[in-house]
Amino acid sequence: MRMEPKMKNIFAKISLTLLVPLCLVSCLEKTPSDKLLTDEGMETLNGADQLCNGVYTKLMSGALYSGYLTLCPDIQSDLVYAVQGNSNTYGNIWMWDIRSTTSEIGSVYAALYSVIGSCNYFLDGVDDLRARLSDDEEIQYLDHLHGEVLCARALAYSELAKCFCKAYNAENASGPGLVLSDSFVNEAPKKRASLEETYRFIIADLEKACELFSADSDQANAPYFSYGAAQALWARVCLYMEDWDGAIEHSSYLLDSGVYALADANALYTSGKTYLQYMWTNDASYEVIFKIGYTSTSYGSPIGQVFLNFNRDFTYYYPDFVPATWVLNLYNSADLRYDAYFTELQTGYSHALVWPLLTKYMGNEGLMSNYIYHVCMPKPLRLAEQYLIRSEAYCRKGQFNKANADINALRQKRYSTGGTVSMNEDSWLDTISDERVRELFMEGFRLQDLKRWGRGFERTPQTSCQSEGSSMKVTADDPLFVWPIPRNEIEAPGSEIEGNESNR
Repeated sequence: MRMEPKMKNIFAKISLTLLVPLCLVSCLEKTPSDKLLTDEGMETLNGADQLCNGVYTKLMSGALYSGYLTLCPDIQSDLVYAVQGNSNTYGNIWMWDIRSTTSEIGSVYAALYSVIGSCNYFLDGVDDLRARLSDDEEIQYLDHLHGEVLCARALAYSELAKCFCKAYNAENASGPGLVLSDSFVNEAPKKRASLEETYRFIIADLEKACELFSADSDQANAPYFSYGAAQALWARVCLYMEDWDGAIEHSSYLLDSGVYALADANALYTSGKTYLQYMWTNDASYEVIFKIGYTSTSYGSPIGQVFLNFNRDFTYYYPDFVPATWVLNLYNSADLRYDAYFTELQTGYSHALVWPLLTKYMGNEGLMSNYIYHVCMPKPLRLAEQYLIRSEAYCRKGQFNKANADINALRQKRYSTGGTVSMNEDSWLDTISDERVRELFMEGFRLQDLKRWGRGFERTPQTSCQSEGSSMKVTADDPLFVWPIPRNEIEAPGSEIEGNESNR
């Protein structure tokens, strides 16, 4: 159990941590809200606690996991189609009309660096505060807060690298990474470090966080970072860095710890609802390693709106996007994820499309009882991904028996019968790719997966979907697999930030 001495409340808010506005001022510049950080300070343990809470509040931003950061990479890929009559929400992303001035892209960049700025403010003062504390319990509590903030910074930098940098490999390691900063007060040069330096910075944060955390404080379904969360992110980063041994080591901690368990699609949690369904309808599961916690008065954006939009007239659904046919065909009749993720519904458009819509993001039932629709608690780290990470890493090492054991352990909890696969040197990448689509559909992984695998894609027309964008072939070397650095960052006074090939 997590130590709770005095005051921890992850939903607490302070004035400096309001949701990040979707503006295009340079995120590396001091803004008026930064003065509030300076005035609050890190003078007490309560102040440190409030600042840590503020980091979690910033993660609720609609520019991040409840919106752009999750949706844009998958909408940009081959997973969904824009419906005829849609509202044109994310239309430019789906059409690959992405520029350095595209607001969604700039907002992701700014929101992630805003998280980093808040983390750096905390980290600037944590050592001085620790030196002033004498109570062992308070020091232990501060250490846990310190670890949480380091995890948050590592997560933010890892997401920036995923979106704004090339895939990590021997050829790209010395190429452009991110603007790195480890201090709020002492400004770093506005210049990109190498991709290698960027990933080493992320790993250094995770190493330090693991030193500060106590492993016995891990808890499933946690709305705060923990030792397990640090290990989960570390495994993902190792996979992206092509460090197969590291990916296996860190994912193995999660898979062997006994703290977390896959949500079983074959077992009922409540009458008529399986554990897998409950994970999405109620945002609670032993499978969740870290989620962003919401309440009825503090929550993120309606991530399911573009897939459902039921509250337009409370009669029909008006989705902007529907799942691609090829995705739906990946699920066979025994795959219970299909019914957990999709429901065939009538749309309200003039063409009266009836289609399996993405109801995975229908909304948290507790929030819907308060007339808050299509809002779900994001789950950036869950155990299913760890099985997929370790299985892929084993494949990379040619250890197919172990890889098969992992992917089949996941499928056992997702299939009513059968589901066993056997990968080999020729089939493993297609098998892993398909399984990641089935499991992680619309959770923000697809564009990065295609990029790191060196794969393009092709769209072909689909029923009642708009013609523009439905016939598109994207090659693996397309520059827009790497998002452009926002123009305002490049043009900010004193900036030495270089753009990407996609900048225009």
